[in-house]
Amino acid sequence: MAQPVEVAVAVLVRQDGKVLLAQRPRNKVYSGYWEFPGGKIERGESCLEALVREIREELGIEVERAYPWITRRFVYPHATVNLNFFRVLAWSGELRPMEHQLFSWEDAVAVGVAPVLPANGPVLKVLRLPDEYAITQAGTWGAANFLERLETRLVEGLRLVQVREKSLNRDDLESFAASVIELCRPFGATVLINTDIALARTLGADGVHLNSGQVATLQDRPDVPWCAASCHSGDDLRRAEAIGVDFAVLGPVCESQTHPGTTGLGWPEFRSLIQGAEIPVYAIGGMTRGMLDEARTLGAHGVAMIRGSWQK
Repeated sequence: MAQPVEVAVAVLVRQDGKVLLAQRPRNKVYSGYWEFPGGKIERGESCLEALVREIREELGIEVERAYPWITRRFVYPHATVNLNFFRVLAWSGELRPMEHQLFSWEDAVAVGVAPVLPANGPVLKVLRLPDEYAITQAGTWGAANFLERLETRLVEGLRLVQVREKSLNRDDLESFAASVIELCRPFGATVLINTDIALARTLGADGVHLNSGQVATLQDRPDVPWCAASCHSGDDLRRAEAIGVDFAVLGPVCESQTHPGTTGLGWPEFRSLIQGAEIPVYAIGGMTRGMLDEARTLGAHGVAMIRGSWQK
């Protein structure tokens, strides 16, 4: 069996959140299809070196800030490819279609060009995930005070929230989660319920966040719009990928107040475990918003936080 072709792929993200799609030229397989720009990694090149070269050749710009992201394998009739995606957030120069027929800035929620290359389609969904994944902390703040803080953060731009309140009884949890959902809806923020699939469905939440025990036993992801998973090892992460979750959190990376005295993975181990991950992974455990750039540099999609999301 032939070895997969290694490809470096750029997801150029503009300040307004739109991403660049380019149309394949007439002389290539899947002519006319739209894709994220990129190309084959040549012998002796790193993924990043290939990305910089390909984007220079295809679009005439110089990549200035790129973060490793996810790796997706796709089997085409003519070849199997490993697509090594980078999120490119800064570049210099003026975009020019040097190889592609056309290019277009698109909203990942509602792409207006078609057809999109099969391997690129699933990536568009997870591009909608923000950099911060906030986990509720009503047990510390009190429900009323916490909801006030949540509203402040929503106004500031928070768009992804997990309801996780182990100290609340079932009735209080249901009431609190309903209030979180009601508060988040006008802002377009996504709300996931921790572990309770039935409650997520009952309340009309956007999805569920599975714990590592659920990941180990479920054969398929729950039938909800968004499904996330907590992972603590490489095996957990591979299993989460296998059942089809949309994204994962991995940690604890650093010692945290939630798990005092627990030695975290550390950044080098975190980086090693997520290398080649098929799904976006958030770093969790002792995170602050100030750690975002470091996390993304090592391949994380962003940071997941309890205290760090609510501290003023």
